[in-house]
Amino acid sequence: MTRRVKIFGAGSIGNHLANAARHKGWAVDIVDRDKAALQRTKSDIYPKRYGKWDDAIGLFEGGSEPKDGYDLIFVGTPPDSHMDLARSAVRERPKAILVEKPLCTPDLAGAQELFEEARAAEVSVFVGYDHVVGRAAAKAADLLRSGIIGPVLTLDVEFREHWGGIFAAHPWLSGPEDSYLGYWKRGGGACGEHSHALNLWQFFADTLGLGRVESVQATLKFVREGRVDYDDLCFAHLRTDKGLTGRVVQDVVTEPARKWARIQGKDGFIEWHCGYEPGVDLVRYKGADRETGEMRFSKTRPDDFLQELSHIDEALNSRTAAQSPLALARGLESIMRIAAAHKSTSDRRTVQIDYAKGFRPEALQA
Repeated sequence: MTRRVKIFGAGSIGNHLANAARHKGWAVDIVDRDKAALQRTKSDIYPKRYGKWDDAIGLFEGGSEPKDGYDLIFVGTPPDSHMDLARSAVRERPKAILVEKPLCTPDLAGAQELFEEARAAEVSVFVGYDHVVGRAAAKAADLLRSGIIGPVLTLDVEFREHWGGIFAAHPWLSGPEDSYLGYWKRGGGACGEHSHALNLWQFFADTLGLGRVESVQATLKFVREGRVDYDDLCFAHLRTDKGLTGRVVQDVVTEPARKWARIQGKDGFIEWHCGYEPGVDLVRYKGADRETGEMRFSKTRPDDFLQELSHIDEALNSRTAAQSPLALARGLESIMRIAAAHKSTSDRRTVQIDYAKGFRPEALQA
């Protein structure tokens, strides 16, 4: 099925999403308020990454873009602009909206409103935690459901990666001070930017049927130099309402990177490795038979986004969007954990999440 797509943001994510959508044969328009960003997409980012510019892609300066008539609207801008753009997109009533992670800023501004407005408009919203729909995560989940490791004892996830790779993909930025990345209140820092770990932890907990995170005890280390104010280290202990406990570590300082998850069971373990070696994800496991197994999954960075869009397309076609691990409710739960981690650090106490109070600051109680 050919779909018509509008993408807000001509940065790295916007280009990846545009390329993936074009691979699927979809019509694509990119919107950015910065003319230089649009020109950079056409003359630099897209042709260097994918071989040549695609003349079928429309480029529009913010405010001049077409309205309505889109099947999908993607929001690939900085987190502090996500809610305004996503809520505006809901009013266009596309079939679905994809918002890049983290969903919003840690103050949760607009989160509950987006949830209510999307539900009222019957518009599916997805959040771009693409690792949970990757082939390696799917295999790890299948192994978990098979029960080969017995009762699960604990779960650990780490996304430890120096953010030099981010700036290499954005050479027009000289460092974190030039973007939202250097400001935690705008959704940057380790807790926001590498929140794939917080999201992946919940994905595996959901796979096990072991509840959702109800308490967060976190320690964040902040860098405050000149204009920047961000956390470069985030350590969080999590507990679900069904008693599963574990930990998440996220940082922007580790080199080489370590993107890893381990589910420890009574009879064995399952490990997930992203980028175990260049171009390869890996799942390693050992069950009660004590035989260690490994499965490797070759991929490129553009493959991540093609997999993500294929997942969304299938979820819409099969009408299973609400059950997707990328569904808005899952992304909102992730931003609640981000907000809880900041509050826990600030208050120096464990924070309880009361989902009955919605996706609002008052749902977080120290």
